[in-house]
Amino acid sequence: MPTIEVNDGTMIYYKDWGSGQPVVFSHGWPLSADAFEDQMMFLASAGYRCIAHDRRGHGRSGQPWSGYDYDTFADDLAALIERLDLNDVVLVSHSMGGGEIARYIGRHGTARVAKAVLIAAVPPLMLQTPSNPHGTPMKAFDDIRNALLADRSQFWKDCAVPFFGANRPGAKVSQGVLESFWLQGSLAGIKGTYDCVRAFSETDFTEDLKAFDVPTLILHGDDDQIVPIAAAAYRSAGLVPDAQLVVYEGGPHGMCTTMKEKVNEDLLSFIRTGKAKSATTTARAA
Repeated sequence: MPTIEVNDGTMIYYKDWGSGQPVVFSHGWPLSADAFEDQMMFLASAGYRCIAHDRRGHGRSGQPWSGYDYDTFADDLAALIERLDLNDVVLVSHSMGGGEIARYIGRHGTARVAKAVLIAAVPPLMLQTPSNPHGTPMKAFDDIRNALLADRSQFWKDCAVPFFGANRPGAKVSQGVLESFWLQGSLAGIKGTYDCVRAFSETDFTEDLKAFDVPTLILHGDDDQIVPIAAAAYRSAGLVPDAQLVVYEGGPHGMCTTMKEKVNEDLLSFIRTGKAKSATTTARAA
């Protein structure tokens, strides 16, 4: 399997498909590069080089005891980009991965970056605070940690349902999709997934988003039950200069799978023209 070794000796697995301008994907929690297979297949077939890594502690990458913080995640991503000598990169992220590319830009700049995409992403801050009243209360994250320790396998099965909006009337989510989520979660290590809860919920990416100086597309569903849009995309769109915000009506958190045709078309259009195919929403901070 193709891997790189990063500073602390952790091995990071990655996929590298196709040729052309590089598109680098950062996946969500507790998934792996496989979560982007629909986008990678589509874009690689359209003439792009698609690269996706398994974050440390996830998928086929190493499972060290420590390093589950966004500075380290950003440095791991930087190591991959530099080791493969990628330039003119389009960074595409989902959920927790949105924090990874935000911190990468905040920490490493955009010398190698052409464009950025945040899909159902956690920035600027998930946790509810006095200055972030639309955020999620700490109890919800404590409940997640307790569930991981009590019965991690069952938690992945339970989490998959709202992740893909399968609990909504008329939802058409296959059993295979739900089981793929369980499989990817089960391949991740318990220490990494446990520690990542604090990372993705409590890290504030406000200053990182302000550092974006490349065209940026923000996609988010207005029925996202995992990362509610009010504390995420609406606020990020007000922090990233000239960001394009596209809101998917009825879109769940896992819309890269359930609405893959729409996501794929918006990605391809944005990469080629700098504009999403879908009508954009005026970007304003909530």
